[in-house]
Amino acid sequence: MNRLAKEIAESKTKEPKLAASPEEVKASRLTPVRIIGLRKKLGISQRELGILTEASLGTVASWEKGKFKPQGEKKAALVALRRIRKRDVRKMLKEKAAAKEKMPVPKKKKANIQKRKSAKKINKKSEKILRKGPSFDGKFFRSTDSFRQPY
Repeated sequence: MNRLAKEIAESKTKEPKLAASPEEVKASRLTPVRIIGLRKKLGISQRELGILTEASLGTVASWEKGKFKPQGEKKAALVALRRIRKRDVRKMLKEKAAAKEKMPVPKKKKANIQKRKSAKKINKKSEKILRKGPSFDGKFFRSTDSFRQPY
C-alpha cells in the first residue's frame, strides 16, 4: 500500500501546473490582443510568458503579432494562465528558475575545442585567398574559368 501511495504522490507532482479542460481549450478564442492583454495583466514579459508555457521568445512574439496561433499544450497553458493570480505566476517563475539552476551544465569536450580551432584556421586561409583576388593564369582566370584577353 505504501508503494501505491508514493506513486500517486509522485504522479501528482509531475503533472503540469498549467492545465485546462479540453472543453475550455476548444471554446477559448486566443487572439493576439487577448494574449497581449493576458501578459500585461499578469505583469510579465514575453520571455517569462515563454518560460511559463514552455515556448520560445520568438513563438510568443509570433502569437502576439498574429502570425501563428497557439495550439495544443501551449494553448491549454495560456487558457490556464487566465485563472491564475500575479502572485502565483511570480511564484511559478521562481520555481522554474530554481529548477533550471539545479540542472548540471555539460562540460566542454576537448574534441569540440580542437574542431573549432581547425575551423578558424580554414576560415583564415580562405580569407587570405579572397583578399588576393582571382589568380590570373595566362588567358584564364582560375576562379571563374572564363576567357579573358591578356592585358
